[in-house]
Amino acid sequence: MTVRPSARYGHLDHTRAEGHSAMPETDQRDNGRGLWYGFAAYGIWGLFPLFWPLLEPGAADDILANRMVWSLVAVVLLLVVQRHWSWIRPLLRQPRRVAMLAGAAAVISVNWGVYIWGVNAGHVVETSLGYFINPLVTIAFGVLVLKERLRVAQWTAVGVGALAVAVLTAAYGRLPWIALTLALSFATYGLLKKKVGLSGLESLAAESAFMFPFALGYLVYLEVSGRGTFGHTVAGSYGLGHSGLLMLSGVITAIPLLFFGAAAVRVPLTVLGLLQYLAPVFQFLIGVAVFHESMPPARWAGFGLVWAALALLTWDALRQVRADRALRAAAVPRPAPADQSAEAAAAVTR
Repeated sequence: MTVRPSARYGHLDHTRAEGHSAMPETDQRDNGRGLWYGFAAYGIWGLFPLFWPLLEPGAADDILANRMVWSLVAVVLLLVVQRHWSWIRPLLRQPRRVAMLAGAAAVISVNWGVYIWGVNAGHVVETSLGYFINPLVTIAFGVLVLKERLRVAQWTAVGVGALAVAVLTAAYGRLPWIALTLALSFATYGLLKKKVGLSGLESLAAESAFMFPFALGYLVYLEVSGRGTFGHTVAGSYGLGHSGLLMLSGVITAIPLLFFGAAAVRVPLTVLGLLQYLAPVFQFLIGVAVFHESMPPARWAGFGLVWAALALLTWDALRQVRADRALRAAAVPRPAPADQSAEAAAAVTR
């Protein structure tokens, strides 16, 4: 998973209508396309648990290294097609941003590796939990790192989320470390990306460039040690199609980012903030319905608390959006009635 929106939603598309929308028909069509792009991005991310098992018998480290290498190949091809290189030179003149991108690359490598291992080890439901609680962890980061102030509902949501982790720890008989690692790594990644300020495709290109030499070197090591699977065929186990799927891992990493970028410029962030829950919902359903992972009552209780916290968080965010909209509407000066304007003009002439 990846580049995901913050838990705070502040952007709105405003209209100047009274009683009806004044949005042009073309904008409405563009908004509709943006919604479908958003569905496509989060839908693909949500279906990832169906893809990684196809790459077995490759181990998680083999799959991860191939994903890093082929992601750079895919994103460079996309940049060539778009002729989008102008951002690179200014970036290289800013060492602080480059260092943050290196940190983001390291953090997302951990996220990808734990996610792939978790899915292929039969912990799809727990990986979905990581992305369910990610907005709550992002809020906690906002307080601890950015010194943001929370509203009462947000504090309550974070408290309920912490209670959910405690309940799930008892339910699993261990700390849900897969979920916590995914949530913490992705929240850290989001914080670094926010400070760097690149688009999803640009960011993936830079991060993949950092990952590439390490990943390529590791693939060479796997090959020398006899553990690599790319380019090999084993009768009755896997053939060249396996190598094709490993190469495809780079494409399926880049394509959702393109869809997300197209959605982000067409729909309000409030909509993207709601769409982000599609991915963990799909992952959860796949874990339960497709892979038949166990969900005893205690785990249902823990997930129920997480969903309650997210519902509270979403309600508070939408309420805040409406309040901000009302304040902005009140701040816009209203034109004086025609008769008052005429009287004022007459007074000036007198």
